[in-house]
Amino acid sequence: MPSKVEEVLEGQRKYYKSGATRSLKARKEILRKLRRALQTNENKLYSAIYADFKKSEFETYATELALVYHDIDEAVSKLDNWARKKHVTTNLLNQPASSYIVPEPLGVALVIGAWNYPYYLSLAPIVAAISAGCSVVLKPSELPKRTSAVMARLINENFDAGLLHVIEGGLPEATELLHQKWDKIFFTGSSTVGKIVYKAAAENLTPVTLELGGKSPALVMASCDLSVTVKRLVWAKFLNAGQTCIAPDYVLVDKRIADEFIDRVKKEVSKANYDTANDNYVQIINERNMDRIAALISRNKVVLGGEVNNVLRTIQPTVLYPSSADDAAMQEEIFGPVWPIIPYDTLEDAYAVIAKSDKPLAAYIYSNKKSEVDMFMAKVSFGGGAVNDAVMHIVNSHLPFGGVGASGMGAYHGEEGFRSFSNYKSILDKPTWLEPNIKYSPYSKTKFKWIKRLFQWS
Repeated sequence: MPSKVEEVLEGQRKYYKSGATRSLKARKEILRKLRRALQTNENKLYSAIYADFKKSEFETYATELALVYHDIDEAVSKLDNWARKKHVTTNLLNQPASSYIVPEPLGVALVIGAWNYPYYLSLAPIVAAISAGCSVVLKPSELPKRTSAVMARLINENFDAGLLHVIEGGLPEATELLHQKWDKIFFTGSSTVGKIVYKAAAENLTPVTLELGGKSPALVMASCDLSVTVKRLVWAKFLNAGQTCIAPDYVLVDKRIADEFIDRVKKEVSKANYDTANDNYVQIINERNMDRIAALISRNKVVLGGEVNNVLRTIQPTVLYPSSADDAAMQEEIFGPVWPIIPYDTLEDAYAVIAKSDKPLAAYIYSNKKSEVDMFMAKVSFGGGAVNDAVMHIVNSHLPFGGVGASGMGAYHGEEGFRSFSNYKSILDKPTWLEPNIKYSPYSKTKFKWIKRLFQWS
């Protein structure tokens, strides 16, 4: 007897093969329906995420729902252009003919969401998949159980299971899902689990998009505007209590301005007054992560914060200074409100620290000198980032979002999301009114000369 997962997958395959997702008009209506369902249930979405880890309505809207709404609106308005046949040049060897590229949906997709931004990191890939014409199964993270439940109710009550369906659960359900044959798998999470997903996908040669993480550095130069630099970095680091995959994981700051940098960080954190009661801070997702993050705090280097409250499940913004590449907090992605600040003497020292870690998902430089920015871009490989800012590149849907190396593969957002769930068919369209004999036997020296010329000219 087939399991629930197998039944859902079979239903999705039938739905997809029926052609119901092929029409651009149908895709747009599905996206509009999703938007209406989310808006109608906004209060439930706010209540669920607050119950899970005290995320406020303001931050839930600004960092999750607003981005999903934007993705939907953009897809609806630009889908005709994204999905159109794109003509390309036809080389001389194939004349007379026309050449074009036609996108088609990959098919039935599995999306595995993440817990730190449970709505956005689950729903944004769904928007991309639907815009491309795929049917989708979503497996949200089980850690924020109330957001998982509210998404399951919202989607499963409003959409045909053959088109869009949520399967909740933990490791057993995720394992069973990965054992199935999908046409596309989209995963957001840790590098450790990403390897498991990639291995499972390889069994069926299933294409994957992996949005992972890493130790994203911020390099602060003496030439920067220190006031703006600190303000932007503090916000980016402690947003969502540091549980952000593109947060500035650690800072490398020029030794000449390091003490002033630390003083300004202290003042900025004090000014922000981070607290769940102020709607600008969240809980750590669970006790296991509380213990893991707390173990990264080198007590002899704490210059700010350090308070761990297991009852409230919070860790106050914590700054470790002066840190070094050998510290515990520098051995793994922190994914929490602990911030190593490393002063450097020379740029060679700074770049050597960055080089010790795998290629990160994000990287940031704060400088007012073009030569310094150019050097950073040449020396550091990363998925995406910013100059004199942090995190905000994710809200520009014209910038593909994705990692490189250990921080992930593939990208999405905007048209790049449509591409990630599409196959692009390359078509040569030739008329039949002319067929030169040059490629057919019998071969001759004259034909050989012409073949050489045609290849050279093409």
